[in-house]
This record gives sequence, C-alpha cells and structure tokens, in this order.
Amino acid sequence: MATAAEAAAMRQAITLAARALGATSPNPVVGCVVLDATGTVVGEGYHQRAGGPHAEVHALRAAGERARGGTAVVTLEPCNHTGRTGPCAQALVDAGIARVVYAVPDPTATATGGAHRLRSAGVEVEQGLLEGEARAGNIAWLTAVKSGRPYVTWKYAATLDGRIAAADRSSRWITSPESRADVHRLRAEADAVVVGSGTMRADDPHLAVRGIEGATQPLRVVVDTEGTAVKPGARILDDAAPTLVAVARDAATELPATELPDAVRLPRATGGGRGLDIPALLDTLHERGVRSVLLEGGPTLAGAFVAAGAVDRVVGYLAPVLLGAGPTALADAGIGTIADALRLDITETVRVGPDLRITAVPNSPEYKER
Repeated sequence: MATAAEAAAMRQAITLAARALGATSPNPVVGCVVLDATGTVVGEGYHQRAGGPHAEVHALRAAGERARGGTAVVTLEPCNHTGRTGPCAQALVDAGIARVVYAVPDPTATATGGAHRLRSAGVEVEQGLLEGEARAGNIAWLTAVKSGRPYVTWKYAATLDGRIAAADRSSRWITSPESRADVHRLRAEADAVVVGSGTMRADDPHLAVRGIEGATQPLRVVVDTEGTAVKPGARILDDAAPTLVAVARDAATELPATELPDAVRLPRATGGGRGLDIPALLDTLHERGVRSVLLEGGPTLAGAFVAAGAVDRVVGYLAPVLLGAGPTALADAGIGTIADALRLDITETVRVGPDLRITAVPNSPEYKER
C-alpha cells in the first residue's frame, strides 16, 4: 500500500505534469517525484516538451545519488522503449530506485511494459495511486490514444439567457476581463484553437495566447469551407502562432499561397450537412501531432462538432447579463427530440470575476470508459 508520503508526492507529480499542458504533444504530460529511502523528497521533474527528457530523467538528475534505494512516484507508467529518448524504466533501474509507484498504465503499444521491466530487475512496483486524478490531467492524450483523434473542448461565452450576442450581432463584451483572461489559459493548454468562417467574418480573431509567460502557441485553425472568409491581412496571418486554413476539396476558390501559411483541402460533411467533414478535420489535426483542440467557433461549427459526437468537454462562461434576443450558443446539432439530448455531467463550477465558469462532460458510457 502507498504511504502518506507517496500520496503527497503523487499529488505534486500531477501538479508538475499540468505545467506542460499544450507543450508536449504528441506525447503525454507526465510528472515525477523521487523520495529517498526515508521518504523525503529529493528530486522533482516533468516532461516539458516533445523530444526532451522525460519526467523521470529530470527528477533523477535532481536527486542524484540520493535516489539510490528510494522511490519514484510517477503519474504514468515509465516507458519501456527507445525513441528520441531512452527507456525510463531502465533509467530508474540504473539509478538504483528500489520502488516505483505510478498512477496510470501506459496504453500505447510501443511504450508499455515498463512495469514488467522494473519488476524483472527486482524493483517493487505499485500501480493505481490517485489514478483518477492523474487520468483527468492526461485526458487529452489518453483520449487521442484510444480514439485516434484529438480531445475536443468546446468553449463559449453567453448571457444567463443563453445569448452569445445581441440582436444586432454585437458581442463585445458579454463576459468580464477575468473570463477573457481565463480563456487564454485554455488556449495555452491546447494544441490547436479552431474557429469557423462565421467567427472569422464577424470578429477577425487573433487566437494566439496572450498574457501567459512561456506559453506554447497553439495551432490556429480556421474552418473556411468555401475559402472566402480568410482575407489578406487577417489577424491570424501574422507570425504570432502557426495557422492552418481548412477548405472544401471542391471549393471554387483558389487559395492564395502567398497569403496563407498553410492550407488543407478536406471533404464536405456527409449526409447533407453543411461545412466540412468533422472527423476528417480531426484526423488531419491528429496526423499533425495535435492531441487537444479548443473549439472557439460560433454556433454553427459547434453544432457540427456535437452532431459528429466530437465534443469531449464543454466550458461555458456565463455572464450575469440578459439580452432576450440574439443568437444562442449552439445551432443545429442533429438533435430532434428531447430523448436524444446530449446529457452532461457538471464537473466544476467556478466564479471568474463576476461570471460563472461551468465545466461539463458528456454523460455517456463511451465517455466514461476513457
């Protein structure tokens, strides 16, 4: 059984891992804390970027010889393969670690087997300490491993009566400066930020992270089905962050290669739906190493994602404001009757300035199996 010191170390390891959200894809976020033989913390580390040293390596370097005979507490099963870095399981053995406690088993075919390698070397191994908390912190990567597509968070801001803009389409600003700052945190934790052509035309958004020192800029993605919404001089065409424009394969528009830094043509939605095929879009992003998506598009694009079953988390910022008219947050999502409603479980409610941030996840067996 894990000790109190190991439980405290795992909580710290989970906190350390979260520092790298948005910076490690296509790899997971991982934290590690090394305890010496007396249970004292002697080393900490986390996986900071793809291709860089893993969490265990950072923690072992910090611990030095004090790791010998000690315990390594890790959020994810130590890897057992050689890629751009060596196998962490062997690094722990070489450092003289006597016991390894990890939270989540590694589900990938290439990296799994670390626990077996450790046991074969005589290291005591325990799995499952704070597994739920560690899994939640790595949910984007775990979802991508299982489903082969990025984890999608749909973010929206609305009034208490569900309006995202007034009747004249004005929307700046419904929510507070505090909420808008919090959205930059969500962007910093995502690999890609996605909007549609309606948002491009209405807002000319920038979509880069601001106000967060050291943040890795996400890929800015515009779903511009007809190839007409992204105009020369658009704010997303600057060099603050990479940009991808997705256009229908059969769109008549010739994409201006000198203006667009990157563009891709995708199939249109099947079954008579408008816009692009959402699974094809997510497949393309996954191939580019994207494991987490922040969907900031308007109601039409949000409806397309919901209809495709491609929303894994909803973050709504609700402002204490009433409008009584104007567009709502979600357009047609293919739901025709109350029996088919997408039911959600609320996982968090937080005051952000004068607003309320509500986080919810689909209440479905498919989601709960992750």
